[in-house]
Amino acid sequence: MAIETLDCIDLDQPEPEGFRSFISSWLCVTENCTVVVDPGPLSTIPLLVSELGRRGVSRLDYILLTHIHIDHAGGTGALLKEFPEALVICHPDGVRHLIAPEKLWQGSRQVLGKLAEVYGEIVPVPAESILFSEDISEGEIRAFLTPGHAQHHCCYLVGDLLFGGEVAGVRCDLPGDAIFMRPATPPRFILEVALDSLDRMIALGPKRMVFAHHGLVEMAVKHLEIAREQLLVWVRCIAGSAASGTGEGEEELVARLEQADPYYRNVRLLPEDIRARERYFLGNSLKGMAEYVAALPEEGRRALLGE
Repeated sequence: MAIETLDCIDLDQPEPEGFRSFISSWLCVTENCTVVVDPGPLSTIPLLVSELGRRGVSRLDYILLTHIHIDHAGGTGALLKEFPEALVICHPDGVRHLIAPEKLWQGSRQVLGKLAEVYGEIVPVPAESILFSEDISEGEIRAFLTPGHAQHHCCYLVGDLLFGGEVAGVRCDLPGDAIFMRPATPPRFILEVALDSLDRMIALGPKRMVFAHHGLVEMAVKHLEIAREQLLVWVRCIAGSAASGTGEGEEELVARLEQADPYYRNVRLLPEDIRARERYFLGNSLKGMAEYVAALPEEGRRALLGE
C-alpha cells in the first residue's frame, strides 16, 4: 500500500516563546482515503483549514487522534465543522471526553494554566462522528493502543510508516547526525506500561516514524529503542536522586540526566527559545517519574538501582 501524499503542517504558535516546529498536524493520502493525524488545538484550526485548502483537500475521510491532549485534539470538533463527513478515530478511553469535554478542558486549564487559554477551549465532537477501530479504511491503516504518555494514547501504522504520537517522547531537529530526544511522561506514569507499548511498536518493525513533537525520522526502530532506554535511564536517575538523601533540586537532577543520557544532553545544541520551551515541559515528565518511583515498594526501588 503506497502513501501518495505525506505532508507535515506546522501549527506554530506566536506565543509563548519557542512554540515553533513543535505542534504539527499530518496530511496522509493513500489510494483509498485522505487522513489528518492530530489536528491540533482550536487556536490553529484556521491555519490547518487554510493549509488543507491550499493543498487541494476538499474531503477528509478520517481524523486520527494519537491522544486527546488539548494540543493534539482540542480543535477536532472545529475541524469537523469544515469536514463533517470525516470519522474521528480515538482511543476508547478518550471518546467520552471528546463528546463531553468539560472535564478535559478544566483539567487542561489546571495543568497548563495560561497556555491552555492560548490553545483555546476544547470543542465537543458529535458522538456519531467518533469511535475506535483497529482496522481503518479496509485495513490500509492499523490502530494500536499504546498507553504510556497518556492512558488514551494510540499509534497508527500506514504501510511501513508509524504515526507514533508521543509513544517515544519528543525530538527536535539538530544538524548532522545528532539526535535530541526526551521522554514525555506526565502523571500518571507507569514504567512497565510505557515499556510494553514501546516493545510492541518495536516488534512491528516500522521503517519510518512520525513524532507528534516533532518530525519524520527514517530509522524508526532505532528511535523507539532510544526512547525505551531513556525511560530506564531517567527512572534510575530519579530513583538514585531520591535515594541519595541530599534533597537534590531540579537543577541537580537535570545535571544527572545530562550526564547519564547522551541524547538528552544534546539539549545544549538547541536554539535558545526552543531550549526554553523544552525546559518548560520538563517538570511534568520529572513529576510523573518521581511519583512512579515514590509509589514503588522498597525492593522495587532497589531493583531499579541494581542493589
